Amino acid sequence: MSLPPQDSEIESSERYSRSEFAEREVSDDPNDVDFLDGDPTKTDTSTSSDSPFFIPNLTYTREEEAKIIRTLDTRLFPWVLLTTFVLNMDRTNLSNAVSDNLPADLGFNTDTVNLAVSIYSILFSFSCLAGAVVCKIVHPARWIPFTMFCWGLVTMSHALITNKGGFLTVRCMIAITEGGVIPATLIYLGSFYKGTELATRLGWFWGVQTIASAVSGLMASGLLQLQGVAGLEGWKWLFLIDGIITVVISILTWFYLPRNSTLTKGGIRGWKPWFSEKEVRIAVTRIVRDDPSKRDYESRVQWSDVKDAATDIGLWGHLIITTIGLTPTTPLSIYLPSVIKSFDFSVYVANALTAPPYVLQCCTMIACVWHSDRIRERGYHGAFAAAWQLVGWIFLRVLPADANKGVKYLAALVVASWPFTHPLNIAWMSENTGQVWSLSGDLASGCVIFAANIYGVWGSQIYQASDAPDYLTGNTINIAFAATALCLWFVQKFYYAYRNRRNIELYSKLSEEGKRREEMIVGEKGNRSLLFKFTT
Repeated sequence: MSLPPQDSEIESSERYSRSEFAEREVSDDPNDVDFLDGDPTKTDTSTSSDSPFFIPNLTYTREEEAKIIRTLDTRLFPWVLLTTFVLNMDRTNLSNAVSDNLPADLGFNTDTVNLAVSIYSILFSFSCLAGAVVCKIVHPARWIPFTMFCWGLVTMSHALITNKGGFLTVRCMIAITEGGVIPATLIYLGSFYKGTELATRLGWFWGVQTIASAVSGLMASGLLQLQGVAGLEGWKWLFLIDGIITVVISILTWFYLPRNSTLTKGGIRGWKPWFSEKEVRIAVTRIVRDDPSKRDYESRVQWSDVKDAATDIGLWGHLIITTIGLTPTTPLSIYLPSVIKSFDFSVYVANALTAPPYVLQCCTMIACVWHSDRIRERGYHGAFAAAWQLVGWIFLRVLPADANKGVKYLAALVVASWPFTHPLNIAWMSENTGQVWSLSGDLASGCVIFAANIYGVWGSQIYQASDAPDYLTGNTINIAFAATALCLWFVQKFYYAYRNRRNIELYSKLSEEGKRREEMIVGEKGNRSLLFKFTT
């Protein structure tokens, strides 16, 4: 897999993203790079306070940088996509199991499932915050496969559940083990890719998750037919097989993911490094030029970073968009197979029919993010996606109970295939939070993933057992959330446009000395600098 680099992704050696001034603080003393004649693959830069492969005055061509990106896209990124594929396959299987009468088999109704999802959302969200910090200590290349192995075992343990208590306990454990992997992955990708390169790749990252949901539905349509084999229900076989797949891939991941661009040989990666000595220097230097704070990967969050994040109105706007805009996805993800089954399809056909909506969502999401990257616009693209979701919920809500099952499925297809806005929102946030994102990457990534899961607490209560099978009240609530999200995308865009106008006005009023001072500290002030230009 190789993503074609866009013009915005590749910068010549004469152009420094964010700030040229940050590099002036770096010594040009040749003693700083005397040891570069050695084998670059033998130096673990993660243990040094400043990467020895960062060369302030290094020059390289666009073609050389493009080659680095292609190598990452073909050798690193596909494996990262595999890990998130496994994650979402294991997160989606609950909806497949519910459609196979899991609640009835364990002696409860869907309200207990909703309770489990609420608890899962709380624990998963806090696990995201903890995992974002822990992964910086043990390193994402180790934390990701370790957590995969743990939740693989927990997924397999679903086969041992016999009652409500066991079900709630296992769902708690899987939330704790799964929670830390997404922020760890975001931090990991940020050490290889520049900020302008992440939006499209995040689109693929979440796009593959929707493909995983589609594959999970297709697998479920077959595995659920193992009902009664070895005395196990079909849904238990589903969890058991999914868990085994996760454990195997986690072991392979341990031996594949490199710690950084300088340590790419060994394990199952092969005995030849991915990059030549010069390419290692380019790979490291281009990332530090994009974000000077990454000269010290092991830096820890300071209280000042927390204060900056907590007082950043733009950051709060993105978190609110996340919680409001994604709330309707909770009942959709849990009950899509069950809803389709209620249209008078068999359980096996209903699970198979969940695949087309998820495949379409992958296509619409990637197309939306790609076009957003191409024209460098975020707000209207997010509003378009929110409007799509709103239309889908209205369509599903107004259908009469006796409508043709094909028409009902079409309505479910429309709402489930909306362009998922989370990767677009994360990319928009990361490029507009400046130093808040870079210096507190572990904090910011943990916060956004926290926001992207905590909504499950109330979202899981939208579809109640008393409202089944048409969920008229629940779909009315979903319409309200989708409409609010549509408005929030416009508010966020206009807020950033206002900030840009105000910065230009305030900067023009500064004296020449004041302008020079502002230029010298632009890297330190991040998005609070008058020279910072917000993407709208």
